[in-house]
This record gives sequence, structure tokens and C-alpha cells, in this order.
Amino acid sequence: MHTIWIAYGSNQGDPIAQLLRARKNLATHLDERGASALYRTPPWGYTAQPDFINAVIRYRSNLAPLALLDLLQSVEQQQGRERPFKNAPRTLDLDLLAYDDLHLDHPRLTLPHPGICERAFVLRPLADLNPELRLGGQTVRAHLARCQDANIQPVAHPDWQTATSGDNHAP
Repeated sequence: MHTIWIAYGSNQGDPIAQLLRARKNLATHLDERGASALYRTPPWGYTAQPDFINAVIRYRSNLAPLALLDLLQSVEQQQGRERPFKNAPRTLDLDLLAYDDLHLDHPRLTLPHPGICERAFVLRPLADLNPELRLGGQTVRAHLARCQDANIQPVAHPDWQTATSGDNHAP
């Protein structure tokens, strides 16, 4: 089994409902082992859009990286994901952040996810699960300390906290 980290994001429709639906869908394919809190985050890149709701979930899976990517893109498409331009608003964004300690440079997928070390909206929820996870030679905690994350706010939602299907503990 491989340890994988998946970032969730949404800012269209009912973002929390979108994330819950995706989480339920992925639970039929992957073994959930822990979920971060939900966070309200300002948009990144294209800023003329609503705030996002973001989270990270740790899973275990036997799927290969490209098969995981196909699964994530299928779930996004099922939930109405459109890609009109880079950093556009979205019903659902699922990103494969890391897959064990694998470094992969494939035309369809780069691992660890490029830009992860500069994106507080990913690092903050990832730190909930494993602040000592090493990415790019440093820990998530160290990367987060260099990022501006003052505008990232936790969002309490009872359905998110109770939706876990795993042990909700990072190694």
C-alpha cells in the first residue's frame, strides 16, 4: 500500500457539499487515513472569484500514480469541473500532492505537486496531518513558516469532522 496526500478545493455552488461528495466518492476507491480541518482561503492566481474551501486528506492505496490521477479527474468531471482558464473558479479541484517519497516527472503528472511548497492553502491543511512531512528537502512546517497564511481561516463543519473512514491519525 502507498501513502498518498490529496488536496481538496472548491469555490462554486456549495463548496463544503462538493468536498463531502468527493470525499464519499473517493472512499469507495481509497483507504482514508486522516483528514485536515477545512479552511477558507483567498483565491490564488486569478483573484476575481470567491474564496475557496480547502482541505487535505491522507489515503492508502495500491493504485499507481497515473491511475490515481485518472480517478481524481473522473471525480472532478462527475462534479462539473470545467477548465476555461488557469486558476478559474471550480466546483471541485483534487490534486495529488505526494505519493510515498516518489519523485515523478511525467507529461501528465509531477510529484511532489509543483508549487506545493509556496502555497499556504495546501501547506496549512497538510500541516494538520503531518507537519514533519518532508517536501523539497524541508518539512511542511518549515515551508509554512515562510508562507503568508494570515488570511486562511478554519471552518468548522460537523459533517466534515465525522465523515472520516480511516483512523484520522498521520504516522
